[in-house]
Amino acid sequence: MTLRPLWWDSAAPGPRHDGEVPQSVDVVIVGGGFTGLWSAYYLLEHRPDLNVLVLEAEHVGFGASGRNGGWVSALWPVSPETIAARHGREATLDFLAALRETVDEVGDRCAAEGIDAGFVKGGTLSLARSPAQEQRARAEVAHADRWGLGTLWLDRDATRDRLAATAVRGSAYNPNCGRIHPRRLVDGLAAAVVRRGALIREGVRVGRISRGVVALEDGRLVSARHVLRATEAWTAQLPGHGRDIAPVYSLMVATEPLSAEQWADIGLDGREVWSDQGHVIIYGQRTVDDRIAFGGRGAPYHFGSTIRPEFDQDSRVFADLIRVLHQILPQLADVPITHTWGGPLGIARDWHPSVGYADGVGWAGGYVGDGVAATNLAGRTLADLVLGRDTPLVRMPWVNHRSPRWEPEPLRWLGVNAGLRLAHLADREERRTGAPARLGAVLDRLTGGS
Repeated sequence: MTLRPLWWDSAAPGPRHDGEVPQSVDVVIVGGGFTGLWSAYYLLEHRPDLNVLVLEAEHVGFGASGRNGGWVSALWPVSPETIAARHGREATLDFLAALRETVDEVGDRCAAEGIDAGFVKGGTLSLARSPAQEQRARAEVAHADRWGLGTLWLDRDATRDRLAATAVRGSAYNPNCGRIHPRRLVDGLAAAVVRRGALIREGVRVGRISRGVVALEDGRLVSARHVLRATEAWTAQLPGHGRDIAPVYSLMVATEPLSAEQWADIGLDGREVWSDQGHVIIYGQRTVDDRIAFGGRGAPYHFGSTIRPEFDQDSRVFADLIRVLHQILPQLADVPITHTWGGPLGIARDWHPSVGYADGVGWAGGYVGDGVAATNLAGRTLADLVLGRDTPLVRMPWVNHRSPRWEPEPLRWLGVNAGLRLAHLADREERRTGAPARLGAVLDRLTGGS
């Protein structure tokens, strides 16, 4: 078994981005994941003459961009009602439409740049595997109708035609989601950014970000007219930002490649990605090399927003993921698991992703695991904000949103892990009673669901 992301082992190694770090540039971007790379990409599309520098502490795609479940989705962690309460219905509808369009934008840019990331827009299935889950799925479909989200109810037979899962009562299906190989997208995007003239420097650790200056840990300074922070979960490690984002771990497993006969029994012919209506989040996809990659939350938040390599592995969580995977798809019971991995994602206190720019400093993040598409929208928006372009993107509801800060420790540790425990208890209650868990409403309030 390999204790590193499948995506890293199933992508051709990209070039190392070495070299001198210039002392002065037009734009310096801290973070070499999707947010930073898309920002550089669109900045140079509009202004090819800019000197753009991307700084990455490890290698491009080291964080969530190279570890995620590969969903390019229009999903959003904050409800439309929450957005509309502050910005109005029309602005909310425009924003939801922009999220849907972003899924296609990622696919179009892959095609235009020759990035073989395995993009297929097959939609997403959210399985209903109990009476309580069916009730939630049907409510999701009704809610989607009110906001034009395009989610459909599929009955048992229609669902099993797509994915032959057990105990299925139906599913909520949304077409606005694609599948990708994350590391191939990262590496292809990095190559496209370099072709456009940007500098990427890997293995460069940043100690502090401020207006006009990025201070490296080794004491060097890089001056810039514009400084963009694209550090997602690692934001909590930067001075002055320790309570902006909570890094919460999500873990994944992958099977060995399946045969054509096995896939004929399982389905996913359209490369749909899939989850269920449980309170503990799970997610899966059929990979470009015909494996099942399957993940979920479940791992604890670590005191003080700590991020360490050893947190990428948790035998208890992996065992639980494999158990759930085999419950849903018993066809995989004898199929070896070849990879286990994990990593942190970023969550703001109100579960609200944001992008913004003020006084020469920009940022984006807090995607709550929905960032593969949102980072593209963030990159386009940051480019417009930096360049002073008056476009619809700069007026979207998430622009310059300011989330409250997380509580100091130990309250943060107690609260985040209590929320995780609530999700497990709510699922357990529903298995016992068959009815929607009373704890579910509490969990929704805690996680920005209402």
